[in-house]
Formats: sequence, C-alpha cells, structure tokens
Amino acid sequence: MSQESKIIGAIDIGTTKIVAIAGRKYSDGRIEVLGLEKTASTGVKRGVITNIEDTVNSIRLVVSTLQEKLNIILSDVYVGMACYSMRSLTNRCYKFINHDSEITTSDLEQLLNDAHRVILEPGETVIHVIPQEYSVDNELPEKNPVGMSGDRLEGFFHVVIGRNNVIENIEKCIFRAGLKLSGIVFESISSSHAVLSEEEREAGVVLVDIGGGTTDLAVFYDNIIRYSAVIPFGGNIVTNDIKEGCNLLIKQAESIKVKLGSAMANMSDEDTIISLPGIQGWEPKEISCKNLAHIIQARMEEIIDFIVFHIKESGYLEKLGAGIVITGGGSMLKNISNLIKFQTGIDVRLGRPDSFFSKEIVSFEDMPLYSTAVGLMMSDSVYVPLKTVEQKLFSEELSIIQAEREKQKKEKNKKEKPEKKKKEAGNMPDLFGLFSKKIVGIFEEKDVEM
Repeated sequence: MSQESKIIGAIDIGTTKIVAIAGRKYSDGRIEVLGLEKTASTGVKRGVITNIEDTVNSIRLVVSTLQEKLNIILSDVYVGMACYSMRSLTNRCYKFINHDSEITTSDLEQLLNDAHRVILEPGETVIHVIPQEYSVDNELPEKNPVGMSGDRLEGFFHVVIGRNNVIENIEKCIFRAGLKLSGIVFESISSSHAVLSEEEREAGVVLVDIGGGTTDLAVFYDNIIRYSAVIPFGGNIVTNDIKEGCNLLIKQAESIKVKLGSAMANMSDEDTIISLPGIQGWEPKEISCKNLAHIIQARMEEIIDFIVFHIKESGYLEKLGAGIVITGGGSMLKNISNLIKFQTGIDVRLGRPDSFFSKEIVSFEDMPLYSTAVGLMMSDSVYVPLKTVEQKLFSEELSIIQAEREKQKKEKNKKEKPEKKKKEAGNMPDLFGLFSKKIVGIFEEKDVEM
C-alpha cells in the first residue's frame, strides 16, 4: 500500500442485506471504491440486530469473500446505525469569554464537550454531537468564530441519540467476526456525503434513504445538518403488503415488486396481467399490474406522510431550494420520485454515489443500494464517530493499570535477589498497588464471550 493512500473498510448492516465495502483513500481526501460484496441479512429487523449468530455469519461471509477478491486484509471498519429508536435534538451551550482575549479552538472544544450533556432516558447514549454554528454576543450566527472578540460565546449542536443495547450488539457482531470497530455512524448522515453535493446542502435539501426496514431522513441548510430522524417503515413492509394482499410467498412478492411494481396506480396498465407459478399442486396465480400498484402506492403514501411530518418538524419546509434527494433500495421503485413530488409538491431526484464507482464494480442502476456503504468510508474525515462503549468507559483505567504493572515488573527484574524485605514499623501498605491488582484481577477474569 502506498504511503499516499490507505485502505478503508465499512460494513452496512441492513434489514435486507449486509454489505462489506473497501476503498482507497488518498492524501487529498479522494476516495476510490475498490470492491464490495453483499449477502442477504436474516438477523436484523428495522435496523436492530435480533440474531447475533446469523449476523456474525453474514459479516464473516462478505468480508472473507471481499478479502479474497481484492487480495487485501480488512481489520478496522466503520459500521452504520439506523434503528427506529434513534432520535435527535438541537442543544445550545454557552460560555463567557475574557473581554481581553480572543475566541480560540479550545473554547469551541469546551462547548463541544458541554453539548454532550443532554437529558437521556434510561439505556440511551449520545452517538454524535455535530457543531452547527456559533453566535458571539447574540449577533448573527458564525460558522467559525475563532479569533473574534466578545463576552459570550454560544454554540448550536445537532445531537444524535441511540440505545446502548443496539450499540453493544453491533460491537459484539463486529468483534466476533474478527474485526475492529473504527466507529458507528448514523446512516442518513453517512449517505448524505455519498449522494449530496455541497451546493445542494447549502441551498437546502432533504435526504431520504429508503431502506428495507427503515427510512432515514436528514435535512441540510446552509451546508449544516439541521434535523434527522428514522421512520420505522421501509421496503419490507411494502413487500409484506403485497404478500398479504395477493396471497403470495414472500420471495414472489419481493420479485414482482422489484421487477413489475409501480408506486403510482394511474401510471400502470390495467390490461397487463402478471402470471405467477403456484405452489406445487396448485394452479398459477394471476395479478393485475394496476392492483399491484394500488397496494404499493397505499403503503408508500403512508411513508411519505411521515416524511412530510418530519420536514415540517424541522422548520425548513420553505427553505428547500434543492428539494428532496432519495436513495437506498426503496428509491429504485418505479415512479417513486413522481409519487413523492405529487404528495409533497417538492422537486425530487434519485441520488447515486456514481462518482465513487466504476461500472465494472456496480451497475449504474444498482448504485443507490450502496449509498450508505460508500458514505461510511468517508466517516473518518467527516465526523468523529462513536467509539466502542467499553473502550470509552475503561480506556483510561486500563492504561493506568497496565502502566503500573509494567513498572512493577521492571522493578522486580532489577532486583538480583528475590529476598523479601522486612516491613519497618509505622510504614503504610501500598494501597494503590493493592487496589490496582484487584482491578486487574477483575479484568483478567472478565468473560470475553459477552
């Protein structure tokens, strides 16, 4: 590997598929996708891992296949997170500045640390704290107030919150698959950097990533993320509606949705009939394309209602100069852009991460499927992602303990004779040494199977 580039890996753990992707990042920040592999996901529902063993096996499969294909070794990977229990909010923090001093980067860092202090429900944790803008003495917002003078500095931060148990299950899967976790990133944020241009983020845009189990949404304005949300419905619920409404097998329902489905019934041919082979011993089934489209449209209109609700909640409905950009597997449904535009009155385009791919790796039509995976590779240069919970909790304590153990070993090796020294009267025992040994013992006995 060249000194001017490095290999970056990412795992997209989705409801319908698990994708492993590897890319090369150059010193100028440019990222080139080297290859990817995907497999069906059977242990995830609505973005939440429900079966550790199945998920681990799927991750091992795609990673080993990708490594053999590219002749590389993936060790550290970024992983996406988008479960229905996630939420976001805007946190405002302030500090007073010495009038004789200028605002420094350390002042901004202190506000960033303060922004982590939000009211959490039991079992929640902060995933991202993303700076939005700053205000000095209640004047107009500034993106970078370093060097300015003032008495009061106020910062606005976008805070993304998730569940501890969801994060821990992701960590377990990555660890048991033989990989190291570089960070966990909110998927709609990562996808935005794969399909949105800087001009779109500045003019005002809504990114809608329609996945299998969830639909992720993020609102940008003035090149700043303003709002994010997860809608607990995706392409899978449409497939299930087709299955129930037409009395089909789930694989048949998915197949006709992808190949012949439409999101708008009035744009479907009423005379076109789909003939499906029946179960052994049963006659083939016949379904009208128009009836199929009615089933799809009804559910997609419900999802669009949620999208409209969140856009209104963001407060930026009237500031979307670039409209709505849709991506993900659900965005490939026929006429979905037309339906969203009809329901919202906002211009819509399909987002593809085509600038990162060659057609030899992925066909142009399938590129929206991999927006999240591509965006995850960009995470180390865009946001400081969440590190593992255990590492955050115990890294300082472990480093102190390990340093103390090394010191004790060196002192022991320097002694030529292992004779015990008599304790002098009045001497106190080494309480810190005893405490360290007890803590070390606890960590040595910890069950690594989790």
